[in-house]
Amino acid sequence: MSEQMMNLKPGSFKAWFMEIRGPFLLLSLVLAPIGTAIAWHDGSFNSGYFLLAWVGAILAHVGVNVFNEYFDYLSGLDFETQKTPFSGGSGILTAGLIEPRKAYLLGAACLFIDAAIGVYFVIVQGWGLIPVIVLGSLFAYFYTPYLSRWRIGELSAGLGLGSLVVLGAYFVQTGQYTWEVLVASLAPGFLTANLLLLNEFPDLEADRQVGRRNLVMVLGKSRAAWLYTILLACTYLSIVLGVVFRLMPWPTLVTLLTVPLARKAIRGALQHYDDVPQLVPALGANVMTILATDALLTVGYVLATVLGI
Repeated sequence: MSEQMMNLKPGSFKAWFMEIRGPFLLLSLVLAPIGTAIAWHDGSFNSGYFLLAWVGAILAHVGVNVFNEYFDYLSGLDFETQKTPFSGGSGILTAGLIEPRKAYLLGAACLFIDAAIGVYFVIVQGWGLIPVIVLGSLFAYFYTPYLSRWRIGELSAGLGLGSLVVLGAYFVQTGQYTWEVLVASLAPGFLTANLLLLNEFPDLEADRQVGRRNLVMVLGKSRAAWLYTILLACTYLSIVLGVVFRLMPWPTLVTLLTVPLARKAIRGALQHYDDVPQLVPALGANVMTILATDALLTVGYVLATVLGI
């Protein structure tokens, strides 16, 4: 047990904050505003709907994190992982600081409240939201015990904590989907899939021991590092092409400001994919690239709306 764990009190606020992986919730904090900003650009904005959808996105993310911790504890994975600041689990359940049953109940409560929020939006905005709710719920609960073993863990993460959040946030404002929001949701999807993909490198052997089957295993670390590079390139390409074909306003090109961060992450992935300590800076650059790009996508749409573009 690490010194940090030894100083934690069982059931304390800090223990629960680590259990839900509080710092990683920044991802859901920057995702929901993207869909809302696109809706505002299209002439629709309801502040109450935005806040409720935002809470829903955060609760879904908490549920995903807690269920991931719970099922990794049951499988024994978190007893075997090499911990980094960005991968390997929180270690809270393996240290006995929170009862696994209580963690499971928290995850279930989050998804239940999330479902109630989804039903409300279906009633007020339409049935078109149902696919987003159903797929998001399935990805949240079944990712760790099943989807991560079926070679679709990265895809389900990219959709569940990427594209679907953007599409759902847009729908609750407008009651519809458009080609614009579909194209704009691609970049967040690529980014979240890449978040999981790169974080799988340090856990490769531990994942294999518990029966996971992810793309790093299928491709090998070297080729998986190139896949990571391709997905990052697709992120920026989807935005540039969206602007070129006039499906997205040109201020969204502000997202290109994160290219230097992305290059740092790519360089680290390609050079140090088999050396965990050397890979850690790339993991950090990857997280910063994802959060900054998602945030700047919102900024781009806000600028476009304010400038009347």
